[in-house]
Amino acid sequence: MTLRFLGTTSDDGDCPTLYDIEGTGEILVQGERETDPEHLAQLRDVKESETFVRVPRSLLTRYAPRSGAPELLPFASISHLFRDFKHTAWRLETRRGYASDRNSPKWPRFFAGEDIAHDPDNAWRENVRAQSAQGKRFERVRLIDEPPSQGQEFLLASAPSNVAAGEDIRYLTRARAQELRLPDYDFWLFDSKILARFAFDDEDITLGVYVTEDPAEVLAACQARDSAWHHAVRTEEFVRRVRSTM
Repeated sequence: MTLRFLGTTSDDGDCPTLYDIEGTGEILVQGERETDPEHLAQLRDVKESETFVRVPRSLLTRYAPRSGAPELLPFASISHLFRDFKHTAWRLETRRGYASDRNSPKWPRFFAGEDIAHDPDNAWRENVRAQSAQGKRFERVRLIDEPPSQGQEFLLASAPSNVAAGEDIRYLTRARAQELRLPDYDFWLFDSKILARFAFDDEDITLGVYVTEDPAEVLAACQARDSAWHHAVRTEEFVRRVRSTM
């Protein structure tokens, strides 16, 4: 089963840390092993398989989920949020590729050398224009490897169409994201209030989203957003940097 990083109060990136054990409703706690014999003697109903760790109270108060695990929903079930949000829709993209891109008619065009940077508006970009006209913001940070994967090159080539429609898309290297302890999963964050976390299979196909307003999970997403946004580079600047190294 997959572990999902929830948060840490360690500045050095070692411990203590909380993880969600996906699909179980259980939390894994990483911390210093308890060795004080007086403390161990006071523990109750101890099984041989159990061990005990110490973590600061702040780790639990900041990152431990306060509600039950959300159920997996079809992505289409949140389509209204892209119209109904009040201020900001923010996306973190962490994957090296997406099945939806590989199945797009633009995919073979890109690898045939065609320009896909200035395609006409589709339903997504039409909505971005409509919401942006009301003062709302669509923002993304995309992680990118060095060198980029084919999927990342495709998204970089097609980004100008979305930027022209009103999205602010920025790029951050995966190495920097790991230094910043950013999550390794994709999500949308609406108005710093509603979190929609993606689930994918091994073929990069979207299985659905977990939607929550749990304060701890939303806070962790907000902190990831602020850190990523501070260090990420706008699309135009990132493209210039890439070209300067070719």
